[in-house]
Amino acid sequence: MRIHCPCCGPRGVAEFSYGGDGTIRRPDLSVTDTDAHVAYVFERENPRGPHVELWHHIGGCRHWLRVTRDTLTHEITSVEMAGRFAGEAAHIPGAGA
Repeated sequence: MRIHCPCCGPRGVAEFSYGGDGTIRRPDLSVTDTDAHVAYVFERENPRGPHVELWHHIGGCRHWLRVTRDTLTHEITSVEMAGRFAGEAAHIPGAGA
């Protein structure tokens, strides 16, 4: 499987680390409901088909990416920057190379 990093271009999956489900939001740290935190850490769906995931490019630019991947075929349909760099791929030199 290859992931097209917006900064580095297409790279083998060995350069990335899986970061989990990209659709789940961490509960606010001020929330004292332990069930919300337990659900965030331990409860996961096992999606079939297109799914948004987080991947960390540990062997390259070290950016976090939001990757939409079909869990049945491993086809990747979109990759974008995550976190504070979300939406900035067009401004990164070499993006999309």
